[in-house]
Amino acid sequence: MRVQRGAVAVVLGAVLVGCGVGVRPTGVIEAGEPASGLTRGARLYFASGSGLRAVPLIDKDVDDLAAVMKLLAQGPSAAERREGLTTLIQGVGGYAVTGDGPRVTVRLEGPYWALERDQATGQLVCTLASFQSVREAAVRADDVEVTVRPGEGPALGPLRCAEFLGG
Repeated sequence: MRVQRGAVAVVLGAVLVGCGVGVRPTGVIEAGEPASGLTRGARLYFASGSGLRAVPLIDKDVDDLAAVMKLLAQGPSAAERREGLTTLIQGVGGYAVTGDGPRVTVRLEGPYWALERDQATGQLVCTLASFQSVREAAVRADDVEVTVRPGEGPALGPLRCAEFLGG
């Protein structure tokens, strides 16, 4: 005798309900803070009053790290600005960005305009880490180390995005 899977499920469901076993409403279950950290995919990181926020880059195909710097300097869209996002990466003079495996280096012609542990540096580090992991699929964004080498003054880093996300 051959029994259909659907029939087995109906019979099993009837047996469980008949035994008093069923799905009971539970209401809202608090699960804590949303997941944080870097996720796979190209993301720009913008500053906000509550820290850095990732914005997926959906409509552009960018694999050049220097182009990523330009996108970051352009800032968030109008809708993202209404949500309180901004960019602190503005007025960047000459620069060159290179990436090899889990290492990214930003070489600036002039001095660096921000502190090592502020949101501007976090924007730079997290965005470049995100894009480097997309460029080189074997590299996890969490493993990317970014070094900023200004034309004047000491180098910053190597820095990882997790240092700026509080996680």
